[in-house]
Amino acid sequence: MTLAVSPDVLTPRPDSETLIEVAVAHYAGTAGPGRVLDLGTGSGALLLAALDQWPRATGLGIDLSAPALAVARGNAERCGLERRAQFRPGNWCDGVTERFDLILANPPYIATGAPLPHDVLAYEPHEALFSGEDGLDDCRVLATGLAGVMAPGALALIEIGYDQGDSAASLFAEQGFAVDLHRDLAGHARCLALHR
Repeated sequence: MTLAVSPDVLTPRPDSETLIEVAVAHYAGTAGPGRVLDLGTGSGALLLAALDQWPRATGLGIDLSAPALAVARGNAERCGLERRAQFRPGNWCDGVTERFDLILANPPYIATGAPLPHDVLAYEPHEALFSGEDGLDDCRVLATGLAGVMAPGALALIEIGYDQGDSAASLFAEQGFAVDLHRDLAGHARCLALHR
């Protein structure tokens, strides 16, 4: 799948593929999820990968950034998925009234002020990178809102920083989620799988 990017969205990285790999393993031998929600959709990469994987699924991508939503819509058209993918402006789960079987999110998770390569700082949107002093501000918001968008038996997959496994997991566990930690190909903690 070839996606367009712009300075308004993060460039998709292999780390995020961990979320799709975990979802594929979770739904193996089933029809897969019917409805997919991508919170902080950016370029639409996660949502479109899920819709490509499960041809009967439909999905919704949410993002605060209107320019990012324009990139995501263009990518949905480029991939021939525009009839199955909708995009709306929003702040995480706020205002989302529907329930979903699979929720994907790659929230900002870098501590404000953490050193990053120049090409990342110069060309990627800071609001999609940084999340407070410990990098977990957006996870805190997600932890309190996710239950309201999860259908019965839903799976939520959240990308985290390589050193945030325990701290991020505890935020969600405190909200009543069962939490499994998955590692990326480099062996780093990368994805929280959440169930109710």
